[in-house]
Formats: sequence, C-alpha cells, structure tokens
Amino acid sequence: MERHYYLPHSPIEFHFRQSPRDFVVDEIPLYPFGGEGEHLVLHVRKKNLTTWQMVEILARHCGIKARDIGYAGLKDKNAQTKQYISILKKYEPMLESFEHEGIKILEKQYHNNKIRTGHLKGNRFFIRLKKVNPTSAYKIHEALKAIKKNGMPNYFGFQRFGIDGENYKKGKSILEGTLKEKNRKLHQFYINSYQSYLFNAWLGKRVQISKLVESFSVDELATVIPLPKEELALMKTQKHPFKLIHGDAMMHYPYGKLFHYEDDAEIERFNNHDISVSGLLAGERAARATGLAQTIEEEFDLISKGVDGMRRYGWIYPEEVEGYYKENEAWFELHFTLPKGCYATVLIEEIAKREIQNDESGDE
Repeated sequence: MERHYYLPHSPIEFHFRQSPRDFVVDEIPLYPFGGEGEHLVLHVRKKNLTTWQMVEILARHCGIKARDIGYAGLKDKNAQTKQYISILKKYEPMLESFEHEGIKILEKQYHNNKIRTGHLKGNRFFIRLKKVNPTSAYKIHEALKAIKKNGMPNYFGFQRFGIDGENYKKGKSILEGTLKEKNRKLHQFYINSYQSYLFNAWLGKRVQISKLVESFSVDELATVIPLPKEELALMKTQKHPFKLIHGDAMMHYPYGKLFHYEDDAEIERFNNHDISVSGLLAGERAARATGLAQTIEEEFDLISKGVDGMRRYGWIYPEEVEGYYKENEAWFELHFTLPKGCYATVLIEEIAKREIQNDESGDE
C-alpha cells in the first residue's frame, strides 16, 4: 500500500534499526495501583522478547498458564521495553528465584484487579537515529515542530501486517470463507490485520485529499474529488493539514464520546486538539461516517459481518516531543509520548517520508 505523508519536506536519509540501545519504550499505566489486594503487579523490563514470550517464560517458571498473567499492551521485540504485568499474589514467593537474561523485575506492588488489555494511558519512547548529517538534522527539527503543532496521521505500523506485509490477505480470505485458521489468536490477528489495512487505506486517501486541497483551486479539485464545490471551498479555508468533511465521525480527544461533524465551529476545536477525526475499523456494530464523509469512507467499508468493528483516531497529537542532535556522533535522539495503540515507527516514517520496514535500517 502506498503511504501518503503530510509533511512537505523531501525524504530524509538516516539509519534506523530497532534495538535495545536505540529503541526504548516505557509504558504509562492508566491509573495508579492501589497498594493492596490479591494481585501482584510487576514492573518488568525486557529485551529482545515479545510480550507473549516474556509472559510464557514467567508462566513456566511459576507453573501456571500464560492466560493467568495480565498485561495491558504488546511491546516490540527488538527494543528495551518496560511494562506492567499482574499475577496472583500467592505466586510471589516463586518469583524470588526467577532469573532471565532478557527479563528483569524492577519493582512490585499490589492491586485489587488483574491488569487487562488496554489498561494503559500510552507509551513514552526514546529513539536514536544514526548517520544524520547537519542538513538532515535541521529537517528533522522542523518536522518535529510541525508534528508538535499539528499532530500526525495515526496509521497502523508495519508490525501489524507481518514480515511480508500480507497478513491482511489472510484475514480477507478468512472472512470470505476461502481460508481456515485453527489457531484462535492467529485467526483474530489476521482479521484485525485486514481491518487495519482498510483503515490505513482510508487514512491515506484522506491525507491525499487534504494535500490536493492545499495545492489546487476549487475548479481543479472538482475534477478529481467527488465532493461538491461548496464543500471543497470550505475545506480550502481550513488551516489544519488534515481537512475535515461534513459527516466525519469525530471523537473527543484523547478519549470521549463520538459525534458527527456538522457544525463548522468544530473546525476550531479540531485545531485546538480538543477533538479529532476517527476512521473506521470495519465490522459489525461500528458507527459510520455520515453525509459527504461517508462517500469517501464507504469505499473502505468492506466488512459487514464476521467481526466487530469500532472507530479509531485517524489523527493523533504526540506529547512531550523533544529532539537533540549530537553532531559528533551524527545521532539524532528523540523523546515523545503516544497514546495507547499508536506506533512510534509511524512517526519515524512520517519524518523520513519513506518506509523503513524493508530497509536494512528498519528490519525488526
């Protein structure tokens, strides 16, 4: 799938490789833990392991099933990551003898409930880019300023689609009944990959439309975008790089109820990061865009049954964005915080204006 980027600069060359030294993730919990209860919350650091692998290692050590261990989110394998997991308090003595070169328990505390998937606020990232010359460093600084001011598209990262990038095809085939997957986790993962593919396709289309709106006249736009001239003229007045279309399904940001963009006063709220546009993860029981926005969304609304759908933020606003250039080492170091479910590699690709997963610098 062709990725559409919104930043105006030309592609930037640098070396990026996910590794424990150059890619660090700190999970931000959704709420403070109570300090008492039947569950033991572990703050764990892992290296070169997936979250599932880490959970399985701990489960084997304690003689329990992996499903008895709670975690909020999946973390990258080729990175140094810190996250919170939970286990029943009665297994605490067994952890006294736990040792593993890729896993370190940093601290323990108690809580009343098991940690569930999604129970996190977001993640704080440190990323080091290498082989960065002064000209590229300046362009990266400017890109970070733009992202800090305007946010960025919330694409699913390449990790969602497998090594060959084609997991979504398996998901499509499962829903069409031409492929069976007995493994329940893989069955769901492939279907989710297809939902993610359709979401990315919709978001890419909207970013492309937004860039066209900024570059051409209303008369020119009317020949390539299936919207009335009145709507195109209004879109041209919008200052934000992502142009809203009447009927867009909006969500309060960073969380909140869904509503549809009908009142033009919502444009300023979008500019102020109070609300954001949402895209469709196609499936049953999901809210849809209405009106003119639906004419764009319906092209990617290709799943009507077999899986539940939902809305996902199409545009996000990274927080605490910082960047430092170390000219002597030719390194550029970034710190930023993203909401849960968002991909740091997507921010890196937006800056680079190119894909990184098939690069030597981006292989996992």
